[in-house]
Amino acid sequence: MDTTEMSDTSGHLEEALERVHASGPEREGWLSNHAPMVVEALAAHGQAGSVHRWLDLYRDRLEDFPDRTAPVTDDNWRAALGDPRRIADWTDHFSRTLAERPWKDVLAEWWPRLLPGLYGGATHTVIRVGHAVRALAAEENAPRRTELAHALGYWAARHQPVTGLVALPGAATAGQALDAVPAIEPGHVGFRDRLAAVRRLPVWADDVTDPATAKERLTELVRAATHRYATHGHGEPTMLVHAATAPNAVLRTLDSLPRDQWAPSLHAAWTASAAVTAMYAPATPVHYTPPGRLTPEEVVERALAHGDEHVIKLTDTALDIGDEQALAAALRSVEMSQPLA
Repeated sequence: MDTTEMSDTSGHLEEALERVHASGPEREGWLSNHAPMVVEALAAHGQAGSVHRWLDLYRDRLEDFPDRTAPVTDDNWRAALGDPRRIADWTDHFSRTLAERPWKDVLAEWWPRLLPGLYGGATHTVIRVGHAVRALAAEENAPRRTELAHALGYWAARHQPVTGLVALPGAATAGQALDAVPAIEPGHVGFRDRLAAVRRLPVWADDVTDPATAKERLTELVRAATHRYATHGHGEPTMLVHAATAPNAVLRTLDSLPRDQWAPSLHAAWTASAAVTAMYAPATPVHYTPPGRLTPEEVVERALAHGDEHVIKLTDTALDIGDEQALAAALRSVEMSQPLA
């Protein structure tokens, strides 16, 4: 059963986004604000009436919107790219641009510029954009356009490319390729330090150029990474969520992009998923048997009752896939993660 109900949120999502937009995209200097992603995910799966209650629990993790420095313009944007001090400036830039042009046109222009830096903010930048795009694709209105401006602004300010990777022999399937990802050397702490230690990744789907094939392969990757969480998520229950949710953010954006951007999107999504796997995956998997067979609605209710932002977002991705293994991965995240107090 499809639990997505984006077209009927009774204004709850819009109200929640307006609350969130008074806050910045980060707290404590680098931790991402998950509120806009979570409220969109809840609304997408029939829980729009719960978004304000969840926000009330999360509000202590919100900080004021940062100060402005200087306007980002069509002439100076390259110099501002990847400068987290310019979050407010970038958000203003996209707010102005989206007020003047159709949102899909803006997205098509900026997606290839931002795609190489989707690792910024521990991949939360592209994940937030993916949620914003899904909301706008379902219904266009001012709060949802504003959310896209905030999401794109965050991505531009935290833009972080990865270069110099050595290609290793690949594998036939996404699951086999993820299994072939070598772990980084021990001793690295924090996302940025761990990301800098990623030097070698297997090749997978690098020869794909056809848009339809790219979408099929990206779907395969999201499914494989989500299934893998059930047996490997114990390596780092929070961070390994992003091996699935980051490529899924790319996947849910494809239909709003020109088709010639689909294959490059696949390649970037693979590198991101593989890099997160290299940074956090455990040495050995574990066997996992879920506590009974639950419906998608029951899994959503468990995730909401738990409240953790990463649990809700992985559940959102698992529901996109919809099979028993994906739902088991969502339940595994509930078991391993600390509930939102």
